[in-house]
Amino acid sequence: MTATRAERIRATLEREFAPVAVQVVDESGRHVGHAGNPDGRGETHYAVTLVSPAFAGMGRLARSRAVHAALAEEFATGLHALSLRLLSPEEAQPCDGPGA
Repeated sequence: MTATRAERIRATLEREFAPVAVQVVDESGRHVGHAGNPDGRGETHYAVTLVSPAFAGMGRLARSRAVHAALAEEFATGLHALSLRLLSPEEAQPCDGPGA
């Protein structure tokens, strides 16, 4: 059985970043007519939320570059766009301070 692109993305992110939380959502259907996805079934557009200790001390751009590098093979085979939410475990904790 062949894995879907979402399954491959999840497996790669789990292997590369040892996340405490990962969510991969195929949003290709919302991008009908966009590059490489004329009918919305192209497995081309994804939203990823990734919470990993690997992101501690890294800036947003470095995090994004690391994820894009890890998924280079997917980009080479038709992945077109990622919406990324990349957090360290500390950043993912709810705020308990005033105004929370």
